[in-house]
Amino acid sequence: MCLALPGKLVEVYEQDGLSLGKADFGGIRKEVCLACTPEAGVGDWVIVHVGFAISRLDEAEAEAVLDSLREVGETDEAEATRHEVHPRIP
Repeated sequence: MCLALPGKLVEVYEQDGLSLGKADFGGIRKEVCLACTPEAGVGDWVIVHVGFAISRLDEAEAEAVLDSLREVGETDEAEATRHEVHPRIP
């Protein structure tokens, strides 16, 4: 399964002729390539897949994606806890 995550651009710069930026993912900042989203600027939300910002999105869309991911994470935690407490339950 491939996953793309929303990140907020906190810095945009050019290096060796390539448009790059730093995206914040809930406190973790990673360098991302902006070649596919040259219009993206500081403060914009972008969807990042394997280090490439592949599209821009507005803050409401970003929050909806993040809420969904949190929900899935909570479901995964509940599932793991259920198996720890009742290991024979599938």
